[in-house]
Amino acid sequence: MSSAMPPPNGMLSGAPNGKRLDPRRNAFRADLAAERLRGHVEAERFVRGEERQVVHAAVHMRPRPDLKASFDTELLLGERVTVYETRDGWAWTQCARDRYVGYVPAAALSPAILPATHKVRALGTFLYPAANIKTPPLMHLSIGAELAVAETGDTFNRLEKGGYVTARHVVEIDRHQRDFVEVAERFIGTPYLWGGRTRLGIDCSGLVQIASEAAGIAAPRDSDMQREEMGEAIAIPGDLEGLERGDLIFWKGHVGIMTDGLMLLHANTHHMAVAIETLPQAVERVARSGSDIIAIRRMPALSA
Repeated sequence: MSSAMPPPNGMLSGAPNGKRLDPRRNAFRADLAAERLRGHVEAERFVRGEERQVVHAAVHMRPRPDLKASFDTELLLGERVTVYETRDGWAWTQCARDRYVGYVPAAALSPAILPATHKVRALGTFLYPAANIKTPPLMHLSIGAELAVAETGDTFNRLEKGGYVTARHVVEIDRHQRDFVEVAERFIGTPYLWGGRTRLGIDCSGLVQIASEAAGIAAPRDSDMQREEMGEAIAIPGDLEGLERGDLIFWKGHVGIMTDGLMLLHANTHHMAVAIETLPQAVERVARSGSDIIAIRRMPALSA
């Protein structure tokens, strides 16, 4: 996913470290800002916000309250957010997980907070109204969705708010998968979707984020953030040799994952899907559009 362009900076007074605050991860507008930003930004008023929880399977977060606006990311069932303003059916919101800020439909959020006990580990699953796979499902749930389970069973788990999920498709909230690359590989063939974070559609940085989080690795949302904050920088080899499984390859506005020393896995607009190809193939094609590799970040060693 390409880096989102921040709005005009006139409302900023600057952060203490001399860097301007990123509006993608700091809730401020000319008329309203999060209380924690008092003294760092200029705004007409500051509010603490109210905690809410996502109750839809997935909800689009947009840069402005307009259904015609493209969306920057998706929030999944069970995620917690802080709402700073609700108006005309829209909630101006900050996600607790990655601090992303934007507008979501207020109807997708609930003031009743249920602590998550489990999360979806399968690429996708269904929420059923009864412990019977023949009943029409209530909703589709994607990997990473968080659940409050009231009762576990051999075949189904019953949720606190009602409904049943297949027991083998979920795992305890504090259990993580060993290999984030393996998680990403499951998405091969998933359609490319700008701002997407599910198996129904996903973008390049969404793929990195979802796969990393499944393995217990915190990941920011956009590729420029990932380039600055994930793993450790290594030199870009001129011959593209010496790369390892899990290395993140960055172009301007794009990121991919090495599955070994040769093959690159990425959600991209050439294939319009999550695809795997040799790194030299990708480098040559992207270079024709005027972009070269700008960074490589090496992730921590994968668990054996």
